Amino acid sequence: MSNIQGVGIDLCDIGRMEKLTEHETFLARYFTEGERAYLRAKGATAAQSLAGLFAAKEAVCKALGTGIVFPLKDIEITHTATGQPAAVLRGEALSRALGGEMLLSITHEGGMAAAVAIWVTPQPLPAEA
Repeated sequence: MSNIQGVGIDLCDIGRMEKLTEHETFLARYFTEGERAYLRAKGATAAQSLAGLFAAKEAVCKALGTGIVFPLKDIEITHTATGQPAAVLRGEALSRALGGEMLLSITHEGGMAAAVAIWVTPQPLPAEA
């Protein structure tokens, strides 16, 4: 049985990300090489995908109850063969997850991308965690 430890949600304006899809400094600062390769493969829908990835990273931070207090590259958003998003945590994000994992959902509609992250652990965490 899993235990829900936190839930995070975030919205991101696709138009805002459209300007940043070619801004390598921004992409390298916040996204892993794997995420950047994923975005390059998206072509005309790169801004939509970029907004979804950014919203997912922020939703993960909120689910952990921290906000953005560690590099966003500590969270890598990947996708299964069927397209389901997943979060690979490293560094400080992994430490804060305390052995848990993230369940993600990303959607796009009306110029916005939204993401929901649910932090689950296999066991309840102690009250001071």
